[in-house]
Amino acid sequence: MKKLLEAHEVLPTLSLEDKGRQDFIAVLRGHLSSRVMPGNQALYSKVVEPRFEHRHGRKPSHYSEVRAAMEREPFYQFWSALQRCSQERMWDATIDVVERDFERLNTIRPLRRRRGTLQLDASLEIPAYHRHVDIHLQPGGYHTEFAPGDLAAGAIYDLGLDMYSNGAMGRRNEYLGDLLLEYFLNVFPARKPKRILDMGCAIGNSTLPWARRFPAAQVDAIDVAAPQLRYGHLRAESFGVPVHFSQQNAEHTNFSAESFDLIVSHIMLHETSARALPEIFAECRRILKPGGLMLHLEVARGNSVFENFMTNWESWNNNETFGHYLTHVDYVALAERAGFVPGSVKCEHPVGTRDPQQQLYSEESPWQFISAVA
Repeated sequence: MKKLLEAHEVLPTLSLEDKGRQDFIAVLRGHLSSRVMPGNQALYSKVVEPRFEHRHGRKPSHYSEVRAAMEREPFYQFWSALQRCSQERMWDATIDVVERDFERLNTIRPLRRRRGTLQLDASLEIPAYHRHVDIHLQPGGYHTEFAPGDLAAGAIYDLGLDMYSNGAMGRRNEYLGDLLLEYFLNVFPARKPKRILDMGCAIGNSTLPWARRFPAAQVDAIDVAAPQLRYGHLRAESFGVPVHFSQQNAEHTNFSAESFDLIVSHIMLHETSARALPEIFAECRRILKPGGLMLHLEVARGNSVFENFMTNWESWNNNETFGHYLTHVDYVALAERAGFVPGSVKCEHPVGTRDPQQQLYSEESPWQFISAVA
């Protein structure tokens, strides 16, 4: 049984039945990932790839060719259907809890001394890549509001992320923030940022590690989804961590030029679009101080067409519609066109540990780190 999330003021109240239901779904997802999914690799290497090579005189050269062949295989169909089903049941198990706790959640106000701030913009246009699909299949997406002052989407996200990862994000869902922070401290040890921006922050779960590590810095966090920001603000206040949340689109913010020493994001880029991505890089360049650092954590490209095919399952089946396009994005060229210092842009997939007890990234890491100096 996975550990429960650490309690805070806006965490929905779970009954024993809720906990059991969510544990079952989390364990099912863990079983599919560790025991069933690897069968696809064996199927591909022993059956699908040899058969393709026999028919075409070569191995598959693109993940689309792998997809066309694998989607005809009953074992892959079995795993894929269960994976999709587990995602849908995950949201069922969170929405039931949040609906029952809806009135209490939407009337919560900070019980502690206010440390951070929250600024919402009702006139902000939600980008099409959020409006047209429910990312991760979360019903209503991240931005839909069902009542004035609604924060339900944030509560659903908090509980869902814990199940999605089978508890691997930690008791505060902060693993990705810890991961990127550890990379920053290892690779850029001399930097002491005084103002930090987290783009696409959602509920701020990855933002808080930065605010804790640099308590003298001003930490801003932006997202387009008001319910996520309301929840994230109350959550940060409950943990006593000062963060300044505001509802903004990372493509065009209202921050002044040369405002930040460091801009970060945690798996945000793959939830945008081909048009938005260069705009986001250009905006990072605009609002970074000279010599400032842009640092993104993203899903890594695979080392083979099969690995890319499996990674891109999320694009085709879990409404990560832009994810598979990132397989071919040249981040170095993109950042240099945005005005970052030539030669400073790096895309790394490193090996290392945070401490002897906690493996943060390894050769099997699914993450890559994209950095550039303004």
